[in-house]
Amino acid sequence: MGTNVENKTVIISGASRGIGRSTAMLLAQHGANVIVTARNADDLNELQVEATQGSVRGKIIVAPGDVSNESAMAAVVKTAYDQFGRIDVVINNAGYGIFKNVDEISVEEWDSLMATNVKGTFLLTKAALPILKAQGSGHIVVVASDVAKRTFAGGSLYTASKYAQEAFMGALRKEVRPFGIKVTGIYSGLVDSHFHAKGHGHETSTHYLQSEDMAESMLFIISRPAHVVIDEFMVHPLAQDY
Repeated sequence: MGTNVENKTVIISGASRGIGRSTAMLLAQHGANVIVTARNADDLNELQVEATQGSVRGKIIVAPGDVSNESAMAAVVKTAYDQFGRIDVVINNAGYGIFKNVDEISVEEWDSLMATNVKGTFLLTKAALPILKAQGSGHIVVVASDVAKRTFAGGSLYTASKYAQEAFMGALRKEVRPFGIKVTGIYSGLVDSHFHAKGHGHETSTHYLQSEDMAESMLFIISRPAHVVIDEFMVHPLAQDY
């Protein structure tokens, strides 16, 4: 099967590290023009420099911003459209986790996580939709988690955010398919990344998925023929029982 994303314009949130960073680099290597956004501009600039030094056929454009800020996400979308005249793929990847019992979660923690994981997905998607509808094409990807479909003790806040993303995608999918717009939810298991408390590369994460595995999955999903949409994509490390 081909993996042609040549000259596609792709926006990726949460691209400063982990899955987002690996995906940006892989897509650029395959010729995509990638607009990367995150709050940490220095990390994004490092990614851009790394891309110029490697075998990259596409471009990486830095557009820093907080996904929970409406004007910031509108600016990211404008940057993409002004640079390339279209938007082909929007990858909602920004997110983080807080894992505590319900009575230990502060209101500030609840609001902050929901603002990134849920509101951020909404704001970036909303900003891009008028362009995608006018084009009559496009692909919206949401990097959720397998916990969008299950719960566990200590995960009330994080799983609530992922269930919310799942519901958002379900309704969105029905709204935009008549416009020729695809929607894909990616549900990953354990990934060796900075997301975990022990950090990337810890010995306990040896058998987890790698960020590069998720990037390869993303490449496969968005490079399917125009008439094919992968609505849901579940992926786990073999060592993880689901």
